[in-house]
Amino acid sequence: MKKLFCFVMAVLFMLSMTACGNSKEPAVAATNDQEEAQPSEAEISTSPEAEEAPAEDDAEDFRIGIVTGSFSQSEDDRRGAEAFQKKYGSDKVTLVIYPDNFTDEFETTVGVMTGLADDPKMKAIIVNQAVEGTDEAFRRIKEKRPDILCIAGETFDVFEEMGKVADLVVNNDFVSRGYLMIRTAHELGCDTFVHISFPRHLSYETYARRVNIMKAACEEFGMKFAMEEAPDPTTEVGVPGAQEYVTQHVPEWVKKYGQQSAYFCTNDAHTEPLIRGLIENGGYFIEADLPSPLMGYPGALDLDLTGAEGDFAKMTAEVEKAVVAAGGAGRFGTWTSSYGYTNSAGLAEHARNVILGKSELTDLNAIREAYQIYTPETEWNGAKYTNAETGEVFDNIFLVYQDTYIFGAPGRYMNVTKVAVPEEYYSIK
Repeated sequence: MKKLFCFVMAVLFMLSMTACGNSKEPAVAATNDQEEAQPSEAEISTSPEAEEAPAEDDAEDFRIGIVTGSFSQSEDDRRGAEAFQKKYGSDKVTLVIYPDNFTDEFETTVGVMTGLADDPKMKAIIVNQAVEGTDEAFRRIKEKRPDILCIAGETFDVFEEMGKVADLVVNNDFVSRGYLMIRTAHELGCDTFVHISFPRHLSYETYARRVNIMKAACEEFGMKFAMEEAPDPTTEVGVPGAQEYVTQHVPEWVKKYGQQSAYFCTNDAHTEPLIRGLIENGGYFIEADLPSPLMGYPGALDLDLTGAEGDFAKMTAEVEKAVVAAGGAGRFGTWTSSYGYTNSAGLAEHARNVILGKSELTDLNAIREAYQIYTPETEWNGAKYTNAETGEVFDNIFLVYQDTYIFGAPGRYMNVTKVAVPEEYYSIK
């Protein structure tokens, strides 16, 4: 009996151990199955499933905001923003407009810009032109959303200050152009250059330095330099009042300075009445402050360019026909591609490439390539901004320009992008 009892107990013990082992077996098997289901690191990097699908969709899941002035203040800027939105869709691109009277509506202007940062998918904000309030808006945006790229096109602020709050600043090359416009006027036979502006603009470093550069260039080429004042469109007179003033005074200016005088205005709204007045009264117009065949010419010449939007070769040809027909051949010029249009669309394109990891933010060649998408017929020149007093070069601030085209029969490029601007002009303050 004792032996039987021991035998039974031994069998029961063995059966209990087997049962315990079997109860754990599924868990072990599941763990092993999980390990076998996990691909190796090499399999992750080479499997077709990993290379496909959601990564690209996720990468594209963002929005870009573009802030511009209104059509009355800066039509080209707005058109360029619309072109970029049309290309990628309103679900990917948000457009807003700052007030015409932005100097008196500071908080509204700032609010328009900062409001874009409330969108969790917003990854870049381009402001063209970067008027008063842009620097404060960028500060507030960076405090709330440091991941958003803040890009200033044509800043109204001191470059160094804007460069501190913006990730990228791109302006027209006021140094080179200040010299090249005078040189072009001289080559066309002009003896006087008339600069039209107002105190607010002349308080900006870029505008003030350009005036001094123009004065020096006029002295070099034996020309007279004169300044006239026209109302600021952001004051109580508004755009209509400012334009009416220019319309009334162009005949007086041409009579005062003569038929061989060339004119330049620092404000977009002044451009149309100035061109119209010069067509009717004589005088020369080398190019606009922010040049384009759309800047001033369609309104001044009563041109309907509907259907030619974005086709600058076609628009230039149409404007040229009208200029020649009006007797302006050889007296009026432009950039054949719009600077304002390209700044809006090109900087947004560049921002998109940076977000997608295709470009470096401060690569001038990458910026040029983005511009070329919207201006395939135009070559751009430019360089990093250098402080005239300290000689410091800024890696995130660029100055750009393109060749000047004079309407005629036939028209001609002045090849200014190939002209070496004398070194001393870069140190004029």
